[in-house]
This record gives sequence, structure tokens and C-alpha cells, in this order.
Amino acid sequence: MSDLPEVKYIAIEGVIGAGKTSLAKKIRDKLDAELILEQFEANPFLESFYSDRKRYAFQTQMFFLINRYKQQEQLNQENLFTEHTVCDYVFEKDRIFAYLNLSGEELKLYESIFPLLSRSLRKPDLVVFLQSSVDRLMFNIKKRSRKIERNLTRSYIEELSEAYTHFFFRYTGTPLLIVNSTELDFVNNEKDFNELFKQIFRKDRGVTEYFKPESKRIE
Repeated sequence: MSDLPEVKYIAIEGVIGAGKTSLAKKIRDKLDAELILEQFEANPFLESFYSDRKRYAFQTQMFFLINRYKQQEQLNQENLFTEHTVCDYVFEKDRIFAYLNLSGEELKLYESIFPLLSRSLRKPDLVVFLQSSVDRLMFNIKKRSRKIERNLTRSYIEELSEAYTHFFFRYTGTPLLIVNSTELDFVNNEKDFNELFKQIFRKDRGVTEYFKPESKRIE
């Protein structure tokens, strides 16, 4: 039997296109949970950032930092109507993008602000990191065809994938489940979703767990 706390607050993470929001919504539906979604479409700089990273990196980063903080701050208020909360990001991941896109004085300013915001926020009981191949990420991005993502390049997704892997394979902030999701279809295949759901709520889980489902081909 694990000594870890019961999973009440789950954060789903992964590179753009990994299926974070889709999985969060599926878990919300199954548990009747409170759902917190990253408001990427509210960022007025994001589409310009995908076209010109250097020029728009700082504005994009700071908007996300403040917006994420405002959302996460609400988690400190106890919700009397739902037992579970599921979120499609973890606040600490903000730093992944900061170190990938900022430098010099901009990064120094960011680092003077981030710790002040992060120290009071509630930690998830479990973070689920969806690790997927770049080919699968690009396939998913193309398939959903969001206007805001039309200028995303494969090279940026490769950079981001490497940065996420580096971050989460050294992550110790909370219990962590790393999922090899390249060949998982938890959106359309209930067997895949139920298998992953079972792993998330395993009673005997360790602090860091790895889940690699049986290999199969995704259409």
C-alpha cells in the first residue's frame, strides 16, 4: 500500500499536441471533477510569437505567467461541490518555455517574479506527463488544425519535446506518472482511456512511475 496522498488534484502535462486537454476533459467527465484549462487562446501575443519567437517571446511569456497564476490561485479555495480537480497544465512548466525562449535581462526579470508567484500555489497530488514522439505530435497538431498554430514549425516542437523530457525526467516537485503516449488513443479508444485511468489511480503507485502500453499502430 502506498504512503502517498490520495489523488484528488491531477495535472496533465505534455508538449503541444500531446492530448493534455482531451485527457483532462475525459477524466472530468468520468469523475464529475472541476476542470481547469489553460487559456492559450486568450494570449494576444501567441500567434505572433509562433511567427517571430524572438520578438514576441517576453510578452507571450509574461502574459502566460500572470494568467496561469490567477487560475492556480483559485485552487487554494476549497471547492465544496466537487471531490476532484483536473488541470491541463502544471504551473512549474512555465519555466520550460521561459528558458527556451528568453535570455539575458528578460530571463533575469522573469526569474525575479516566478518564485514570488509559485511559492503559495497548491501542488497537484499527481502530475501525468504525456510523452509522445515528434511525429505523433505533428500529426495531432495538423489534424486539429487550429488557426493559432498554423505557424508552428517541426523544429520548435523538437526543441520543446527535448526541453519537456529534460524537465520531467528530473522533476521531483510532486508524484509523477510518465506515460509513453505515442501509440495511445485515449480520446477515441475507451480501452486505452480506461487503462490509463487505472494507472493514474493505482493504490500502490510510487513517487515516480512509468507507463508504457503495449505497442500498436495508430491510424
